[in-house]
Amino acid sequence: MKYLISHRGNIDGKKLNLENNPDYIDKAISLGYDVEIDVWFINGDIYLGHDKPQYIVELDWIHKLRKRLWIHCKNLDAVVYFHGKKYNYFFHDTDDCTITSQGNIWVYPGKQPVKNSIAVLPELINDDVEGCLGVCSDFIKNYK
Repeated sequence: MKYLISHRGNIDGKKLNLENNPDYIDKAISLGYDVEIDVWFINGDIYLGHDKPQYIVELDWIHKLRKRLWIHCKNLDAVVYFHGKKYNYFFHDTDDCTITSQGNIWVYPGKQPVKNSIAVLPELINDDVEGCLGVCSDFIKNYK
């Protein structure tokens, strides 16, 4: 598998109090994983957080880690902000799939198998990840 993507920094299960925390994300990257992060753009500032903006971050932090980040834009302003920039970003809600800015097929849980896609949270539905290009999981260490 080409991509092992930590979901919001999680490696061995959900840790809601740590998800999207920049230090938590840095740790997952230091262990060799890519990381899916939830990003909001509000009044000129970049925030991380799933249901709401929680952690303000600088573009320099995102830029430094850009090759390891899968940026899930949580609002339209974030999509507009990242559009045309050389970052790997996407937007989706409950679609079966979306295409990332770098052309990867990001597939919602329960919709696998899709050849050469990124399987998102396959542990939720016991999705078949055979033939996937990558996995995004709260238990990503299990896919090493």
